[in-house]
This record gives sequence, C-alpha cells and structure tokens, in this order.
Amino acid sequence: MQEKLAADIPYGIVVAAAWSWRVLLIIVMTAVAVWLLSHVSLLIIPLLIAALLATLLQPAHRLLLKLRFPPVLSSLTLTVLLVLVVVALFTLAGQQLAAGFATMQASVSAGVRDFIALIESWGLSLERLDYQELLNDLGETLQANSGALLSGALGFGSTATNIGAGIVMALFALIFFLKDGPKIWSFLLNFVPAKHRRAVDGAGYAGWGSLGAYVRVQIFVAFVDAVGIGVGAWILGVPLAMPLGVLVFLGSFVPIVGAVATGAVAVLLALVANGWVNALIMLGIVLAVQQIESNVLQPLVMGAAVNLHPLAVFLAVSAGIATLGLVGAVFAVPVMAFLNESIKYLSEKPWLDDPDPAPEQEPPELEPETLPDQPAANLPNTSDAQE
Repeated sequence: MQEKLAADIPYGIVVAAAWSWRVLLIIVMTAVAVWLLSHVSLLIIPLLIAALLATLLQPAHRLLLKLRFPPVLSSLTLTVLLVLVVVALFTLAGQQLAAGFATMQASVSAGVRDFIALIESWGLSLERLDYQELLNDLGETLQANSGALLSGALGFGSTATNIGAGIVMALFALIFFLKDGPKIWSFLLNFVPAKHRRAVDGAGYAGWGSLGAYVRVQIFVAFVDAVGIGVGAWILGVPLAMPLGVLVFLGSFVPIVGAVATGAVAVLLALVANGWVNALIMLGIVLAVQQIESNVLQPLVMGAAVNLHPLAVFLAVSAGIATLGLVGAVFAVPVMAFLNESIKYLSEKPWLDDPDPAPEQEPPELEPETLPDQPAANLPNTSDAQE
C-alpha cells in the first residue's frame, strides 16, 4: 500500500511537502520564541542595550587596559562617563526646550489666528461656537471617564518604573560585559558540543565585530543627520533647534522610519513658527541631508562596515515594528547584522583551514636523581620492583 501510494505521488509534491512541514515548524518555533521573549522583555531589552553599548565602548576599554587600568575601574569609568554625557545632553536639550516654548508661544498664537482667519475666509464662521458649553462638555467627559484616566495614569507610572529599572539593569550589565565579556562568552560555549565549539566561537566573534562596526557607524551617521538638520533649523531661525537636533540623533537609530518622522517634526516646527516659505526651505534641508546620508554615507561608510542590502534593512525594520513595535525597529538591523556576519563565517568555514590547537603537554616527570634529598625510606625500592 505504501509503495503504491509513493508511486502515485509526484516527486515534486513529496519535496514540497518535506519543505512545508519543516518551514512550518520553523515558523511555529520562531513565533513561540518571540512570544516567550515578549514576556521577559524587561530582562531582554536592557541586556540588548548593554550589548550594543559594550560594542561601542570596547575600544576605549582596551585603551584603558593598556594604560594599566584595572578591568573593574575601566568598566566603571566608562559607564560613569557615558551616563554623564547622556545626562548633560538631555539637560541642555531640556533647557533649550523650555526656553524655546516660551519664545514660541507668540508664534503659535499667531499661527492659530491665521488658521482661524483662513477658515473664516472659506465662509465658515467660528463666532457661533459657545466656548463655555465646550468647556462644560469637556469637564463632563473627563468626569465620566475618570476611572479610565486613573488607570491610564497608573499604567504610565508603572511604565516609568519599568523604564527606570531597565536603565539600572542595562548599566549594571554593561559594567560586567566590559569587565568579563570573554569569560561570559567562554561560559556560554560550554553549552555547545565540543566538535562545534570552534565554529560557534568564530561565528560569535565575527558577529560581535560586525555589531560593533554597525553601532559606531550608526552613531556617526546619526551625528551627521543631527548636525545637518539642527544647524539648518538654527540658521532659518526655527525654534527648538537644539532639541530638534537631539530628536534627529535619537530617531536616526530607527532606520528609514526615524529619519522620516524627525524630518516631518522639523518641517512642522518651521511651518508653525515661521510660515510656509520657511517650512519649504526646511523641507529642502531635510531632504538634502537625507539624500547625503542615503547616497554617500550609507554606501561608503555603512556599506563598508555592514554588508546589508537596503531592501533587507527595510524588511527587517518592518518585521521588527510588526512584532515588537518600536523596540523591534531599533534592534532589527543590529540583530540582522550580527546574524549576517555569523552565517557568512559559518558558510565559509575558515576554522577548517587552521590546524587544531596543540594539546597541552603534561609536565615531564622528574627523574629520581633530580628529586630533592629525601630519606631513603621515602624512595621506591627499585630492586624489589625488578624482582
């Protein structure tokens, strides 16, 4: 029966069925893994952030070690410096943001008046609106939905607590990634079968090197974007130029999506504050900076560091957004860069060209005459052994 059934089924159907159940099993396992990871995101996300920061700070850590810094002191010093730089940057941006809103209030009021005048020029009158009635309706709506607002406030407080705990966990993990990174990796290799250990070890180091190159190059590209758009906004007199530069810098770590979103914010600020002409000039600056990034920096700098096709980057970001939202968009490309270099290493099999490491030789046994002077009773009786 089985032979007759096998004879009636075309070979292509058999191959397609074999591929189908294997691909289906891979999809199911991937979905289960993503589902499990989503339940421990408070642990996974800080570790991923710490890994990215460790790849960024690793060259500085090596330099401090060459200067005879103890590993613990080097990792602590770099972590504290990183925290100080980030805090100073956000403090400066916050001060500029507060000052910018104060100066922007008049522009926003003028923009609202112009908008109302534009609507009235179309024949729509806003004088008939009862603003007191609108305020009363707003108050009743808030009172009716007080429970939802309270739960939303509690949820925001819980999210803020989780973010604070994640930051502390990421910094704590960063210290040990810098200090004991090779030891941690050696410990993880113990779970790999001995015959595959050299291949996995080389693939891990290859992916780690690609990840470090991606992070450093991405920071450089984000800095160029931030300086270009921020300086352009400052020259045009757009308010909040400094916070806008910080926003562009942070948004550049989300490929494709971040550049579009932050560029739209820059154009919107120019429109509200300075009018249509200034907004069009700001749009031209944003497009010019993004064209320089995509046509010059990405092929020359990013392409040399991480060999990823733009379509692969777009699909990775889309898949990351669909599965894990903003977190997936941020980590999709670094993970793909790591996997790309690791798979390339495994496919090339360079470890086969290297000879196996020589086994450690046991120390030679000392001859009896080289032993220190001992009582004769402690020496073996060679005559009895010969008999």
